[in-house]
Amino acid sequence: MLQNFNYLMEMLQEKQIGTVTRKKHTYVMYQGIESEYIYILKEGVAKISNILRDGREFNIAYVTEPDFVSLLENKQTNNVFALFNVRVETEEATFYRVPRKAFWEWVSADVELLRIVDEFYQFRLSSFLEILQKMMTNGKKGAVCVCIYNLIDSFGIQKKDGILINFAITNEDIANFCGISTRTSVNRIIHDLKEEGVIDIIDNLIMIYNLPYLENYVN
Repeated sequence: MLQNFNYLMEMLQEKQIGTVTRKKHTYVMYQGIESEYIYILKEGVAKISNILRDGREFNIAYVTEPDFVSLLENKQTNNVFALFNVRVETEEATFYRVPRKAFWEWVSADVELLRIVDEFYQFRLSSFLEILQKMMTNGKKGAVCVCIYNLIDSFGIQKKDGILINFAITNEDIANFCGISTRTSVNRIIHDLKEEGVIDIIDNLIMIYNLPYLENYVN
């Protein structure tokens, strides 16, 4: 969670801002569709993605704790259009739904809230650029290794034999995080990593046995 984000969560509760709950694989926002609300994840997991010009989906991040899932905006005349798709990845997820106009009025009147928003922009931008740089400079296999490594912060559980990624992620989703056009390439890389003893797939979950191997691509 961003530093001081609890301040915003307490504000939302004090203002009695309503929530909406969505089921797995339903969308909270669609890229390019006008939206008058800002959504803030309260519980569950959401995935942020972008549709590229060639029609392919590019996964950007999982949001796994209270945080903004829609704040960046694309203004055209008087309308505001979503820049990303936001999809629920757990059985259900709950979001605060804040009227966009009211939210920016709060920001203009509250220095602490302005600081939280600025911190959000800076953190997201720097983290996205860092991930993209590591993926683009390591080839397809390196990109998959970076993707798996990045899942540790959100879903990693330390086990006796390694680190379990306690969240089912498909090879197609990994491909979309890495900018790989076909799932077949990811299937082959996952197979190679299993053969090398770096990872294994247990009940559709990734178990990492050789963390230093992945770290070679990250560092």
